Amino acid sequence: QPQARSLREEPRHSGQLSANNTGRFANATLVRLNEFLSAGYKKGVRPVRDWRQSTTVAIDLMVYAILNVDEKNQVLTTYVWYRQQWTDEFLVWDPEEFDDVKQISIPTANIWVPDILINEFVDVGKSPEIPYIYLGHTGLVRNYKPIQVVTACSLNIYNFPYDVQKCSLTFQSWLHTTKDINITLMRTPEEVMNDKSVFMNQGEWELLHVLSTYKEFSIDNDDYYAEMKFHVVIRRRPLFYTVNLLLPSVFLMVMDIVGFYLPPDSGERVSFKITLLLGYSVFLIIVSDTLPATAIGTPLIGVYFVVCMALLVISLTESVLIVRLVHKQDLQSRVPQWVKHLVLEKATVLLCIRNKKFCSILSQGSDLPNLGLGLSTRDSGSPVMDGILREITTIRQFLEKKNESREIAKEWLQVGYVLDVLLFRVYLLTVLAYSITLGTLWSVWQNV
Repeated sequence: QPQARSLREEPRHSGQLSANNTGRFANATLVRLNEFLSAGYKKGVRPVRDWRQSTTVAIDLMVYAILNVDEKNQVLTTYVWYRQQWTDEFLVWDPEEFDDVKQISIPTANIWVPDILINEFVDVGKSPEIPYIYLGHTGLVRNYKPIQVVTACSLNIYNFPYDVQKCSLTFQSWLHTTKDINITLMRTPEEVMNDKSVFMNQGEWELLHVLSTYKEFSIDNDDYYAEMKFHVVIRRRPLFYTVNLLLPSVFLMVMDIVGFYLPPDSGERVSFKITLLLGYSVFLIIVSDTLPATAIGTPLIGVYFVVCMALLVISLTESVLIVRLVHKQDLQSRVPQWVKHLVLEKATVLLCIRNKKFCSILSQGSDLPNLGLGLSTRDSGSPVMDGILREITTIRQFLEKKNESREIAKEWLQVGYVLDVLLFRVYLLTVLAYSITLGTLWSVWQNV
């Protein structure tokens, strides 16, 4: 019987108890009960009378705080409240014999304790030492303690900062098989999953739920071991990273788009975009330490920053090419006819550019050269007039070359303006499509 060591064994130890309970310990019920329980107890023996009967250890887990998530080393540090209880058949007494005492706290080192460990342990945390356990008069042992758990976890950072992590804590006896020690839950899996009563909800991580699964496994198909696995599912709060990482990048990209409204024939656009590119480079240097990094992958936000950097480079390259195209030079050749057809006719219709002239072509000819021609027909025999005619002819030739160079420059300016509008709209559509795609992905990840 469970109470076999109660009244029937009391007379055998009464003399010893009476001898020991003298002086200041006289009539001390707890001292007398402790001596009664420790008399002849063997803490190295599994506490069952029938060795064929296994000891069932009921365990429970409550997450108190998420202390650290180390993505680089794939380590999770949590602070949990761990509870386990089992029945010790050798620690039973009758409360009526000990002043109706139904439970007592005794040192953990004085009794048998199951060797249940966490498989994912990688380091010893700074856990407070609880040297006592509670013992009930029916032999029920309750071992409750807080533990700082440093465990290995496969962390997926691709969705950062909208990532959800799932880390496992596997409890099992390191040595004993199910014939000796079995594991069960103190509460139902639903209660464990939805319990957030002790979780500190003010940090970077939010506790979603704790899933629990039990299974038996065998290594050699002979001995079976019991394990209880708790899956801690946490989600990162993205507000800090959204404000400090995404918004500055978005602002710089918006300013790059606004920079297209600067006139392409002025040098201010190139200087403005070079300044933006330099500012974005400094921004990436600042945020490089904030982004998580692993040896097996890169978060999508890192790819986003690289693509934004590439878009800024493309925008600067486009501005340099347009400025080079519309810059006035005396040695430029005329715009080819196929370029005029594609750009000035087809592209303007495609871009809906109507009733708008980018430049006007100056009228050909000049009155002054015509005057010279008139004088040359009437007074060609006079030496003075011949000199005047030569000067006027030279001026006319210079003005004709000047007008031709101006016309060529204005034609290229018109082509440059049309190409600038075309490239700007293509660039704007690319940025919008890229932003909508990333925004949709992050919204889906946040709401899953």
